[in-house]
Parts: sequence; structure tokens; C-alpha cells
Amino acid sequence: MKSLEELKAIRERMQSQVSMRGEDHSHTRVVVGMATCGIASGARPVLTKLSNLVQEKNLTDKISVTQTGCIGLCQYEPIVEVMEPGKPKVTYIKMTPEKAEEIVERHLIGGHVVDNYTLSSSDIK
Repeated sequence: MKSLEELKAIRERMQSQVSMRGEDHSHTRVVVGMATCGIASGARPVLTKLSNLVQEKNLTDKISVTQTGCIGLCQYEPIVEVMEPGKPKVTYIKMTPEKAEEIVERHLIGGHVVDNYTLSSSDIK
């Protein structure tokens, strides 16, 4: 960077790219917490399983699997959040690759939240 104008141009270009990615309200987003606590708890195999299943089942036009940093609930890691258009966010806790497979089948394909794996108000103390 050589000038403040160049920095502003880079910022505008990056903001337009970010807004284009975040504006697809017809897409289901599956987000895996991949901060240090999530990785240490086994989030990487969960992310891999979710990504592979979405690709194998040809769901990439409807579902995106991404990662994020700290979700703020370290004791419940690995955490997976499912954000479907027009529905409340669902937070799955203490995930494993096997649970992730069940989430894909029952929730993402079947449309039924797997309550056994969700965060409820009784979990928060």
C-alpha cells in the first residue's frame, strides 16, 4: 500500500465481496466453530464430515458449510450452528462426525431438528 486512497479502494473492494457472500438468504448455512477450543475438542473432523456429506449428497446448491472463530461457549465444543432462511438458528453442541452425519440426514435433508444434540436453556448455567 502506498497511499490512503489505495487502502480505501482495497477496503471497498473487500466489503463488496463480503456483502455478496453474505446476502444469499435462500441458502442454508452450516457453521462450525473452529477457534482453538473447537479444534482441540475435535471440530476439524466434524467440519470435514459435514463438508464431505453436503458434497456427496449434491446439496451444495442449497447448503454451505463454513467455519467461524470463537462462538463463546467453549465447554460445549465442537459447536455447529445451522441457519436456515426464515427459521431460528439451531445450535448443536458436543458434536462428533457421527452426530454430524445424523444432522445431515435428519435436519438438513429431513427437516427435523435433532433436539438431543441442541443447546437448550437448561444447559446454560
